Amino acid sequence: MSKISGKWKVESGKWSAGKTAYCLLLTAYCLLAVGCRYDMQDQPRYKTYKKSDFFADGRGSRDLPQGTVARGNLRESKAFYTGKIDNPNLNAPVQTTTDTTGNTLVSSFPNDIAKIPVPVTEELLNRGQERFNIYCIVCHGPVGGGDGMVVRRGYPQPPTYHDDRLRNAPDGHFFDVITNGWGKMNSYAHQVPVADRWAIVAYIRALQVGQNPNSNAAMTANRPANTANTNTTAAPNANASTNADTHGGAR
Repeated sequence: MSKISGKWKVESGKWSAGKTAYCLLLTAYCLLAVGCRYDMQDQPRYKTYKKSDFFADGRGSRDLPQGTVARGNLRESKAFYTGKIDNPNLNAPVQTTTDTTGNTLVSSFPNDIAKIPVPVTEELLNRGQERFNIYCIVCHGPVGGGDGMVVRRGYPQPPTYHDDRLRNAPDGHFFDVITNGWGKMNSYAHQVPVADRWAIVAYIRALQVGQNPNSNAAMTANRPANTANTNTTAAPNANASTNADTHGGAR
């Protein structure tokens, strides 16, 4: 097509009928392709809780196969995730003592593991200090004496970490208290992931040693031998999850 004296003139041979047909077919194909979408949301499926004639019980929603575990939630180490020995005796006798104010205190913890099931490193202690200063210091105080800021303002005082009962308690006991709560203390399972609970336990032990340096040997000797299978070569990845449903057995 060219312009001659202000008018347009079609030049022969520049545009064939075959090219015109090709363009029309290509346009039609594109329109059909757009109009024929068939995504997953359009396929046959059962809606949640709707009736089904296919299954004998009439339910469209099916139960998960037995033993199904969500990705990231395979908790093979009972000691790491619960702080309990492999086969806890729920009827094991629990010894109690009474403090100076008449409160009954548990003095034996037969189902708790004796030692932290992960390597205690400087990194773990630093993490434990950070988490302790966020969640624990307000009640337990900066060195674990039970004189935190909320206690100074009238909240019930927790026991000090530095009495013989808690210095000789197994590590699993502190993990269990963080997980399930104890006395007036609520569970912190939702706020503190499993790995961070063990970090806090490690830091509590560091506070006990720091405040009672002369009794460190006695504290270690009085703790029972660990009866759980606690591989300390590596810690499971416990931050997936949240982790809130890691409650252990009987305390």
